[in-house]
Amino acid sequence: MSTTGYIHSFESFALVDGPGVRYCVFLQGCKMRCKYCHNPETWACDCGEKWTAEDLFKKVIRYKNYWGKDGGITVSGGEALLQLDFVTEFFQLAKAKGVHTTLDTSANPFSMDPEYLEKFDRLMEVTDLFLLDIKEMDDAKHKELTGHSNENILAMAKYLSDHGKEMWIRHVLVPELTDDEAGLQQLADFIKTLKTVSRVEILPYHTLGLFKWENLRIDYPLKDARVPTEEEVKRAEAILGIVKGEVVKTADGSLRGC
Repeated sequence: MSTTGYIHSFESFALVDGPGVRYCVFLQGCKMRCKYCHNPETWACDCGEKWTAEDLFKKVIRYKNYWGKDGGITVSGGEALLQLDFVTEFFQLAKAKGVHTTLDTSANPFSMDPEYLEKFDRLMEVTDLFLLDIKEMDDAKHKELTGHSNENILAMAKYLSDHGKEMWIRHVLVPELTDDEAGLQQLADFIKTLKTVSRVEILPYHTLGLFKWENLRIDYPLKDARVPTEEEVKRAEAILGIVKGEVVKTADGSLRGC
């Protein structure tokens, strides 16, 4: 029987969740509690629309003509790795049809436990690109921001690098919270240790999800947070070595600033 998963929503013409035009599937469930989360309705697990991987692929593949040579399928969340078996089967069906696959994750469920890695390796085989959200490099700050450690998140980045898997690194920029120069430099230094990062992105903080917290009657912890200015975004991009969203590399493959 096909593996079953819980889905929150779909976006049939996604332009910011990987290369090209993509069909994005947002899965239900996340254990992190990021203070700036814009989709708190995805936190609850084992709810949402129930789909088999086979039926989901039949729905998605109908849009293949829109993807062109660069697009494909992205699975996001919530946290997609909470439904690892479901995503793996879904991506196996996609790769059998030559579809580019992208996984958008914060890596919170990742573990170096051998039993987990056996399953994760099967997922890696059918995943072309990982979009990895690194929220904070300092573990104490990460716990304060999300409720969880970042040790396994950084371990996953290293694991992907060691296994030759392409990844994009993303960082949400919140003024006076995740934009300090020391933290950004620490992130830049970490990215330099990874061999397979092809893109680094700054995601400016926004308040578009605030009404969802209000509707769910959850107290929003960043009531005084503001959207970063264009100058603040450019400053962060300069520290991370971003030019128009791309990582700048030297001839030896190492990263450098703008």
